[in-house]
Amino acid sequence: MGRGKVELKRIENKVNQQVTFSKRRSGLLKKAHEISVLCDADVGLIVFSTKGKLFEYASDSCMERILERYERSSNNIGQGSWNIELAKLKARLEVLQRNQRNLAGDNLEFLSIKELQNLEHQLDSSLKKLRSRKNHLMNESISLLQKK
Repeated sequence: MGRGKVELKRIENKVNQQVTFSKRRSGLLKKAHEISVLCDADVGLIVFSTKGKLFEYASDSCMERILERYERSSNNIGQGSWNIELAKLKARLEVLQRNQRNLAGDNLEFLSIKELQNLEHQLDSSLKKLRSRKNHLMNESISLLQKK
């Protein structure tokens, strides 16, 4: 028969907290050692107690090497995702700049019929919105003047 689930919440009693920390810390260190031996994995474990005392485990007895390897790995992963994001943003910027040039009437000779039709539709839509906004503002100012 297995144990029941332990409710995870902070232990208020300092003595019980210290006993639990000590037991769980030793279990964690044991598991780190086991995975290191069984799977031939490099394992680094760092634990600080509530009093600030350091407990550590390194499988090859050199925590610095493991930490350096971690930093290199995490920097490469982060760098790759930033490069992808940068490429996406550059492509988006290029599309927006091309659209802006098209709306301004620049480089229209390079556009296909389909692109020119899309541009015409965008301009018509923008012109309708502009006229609608202008009419709204004019009606508001007329209403204001009539109230005076």
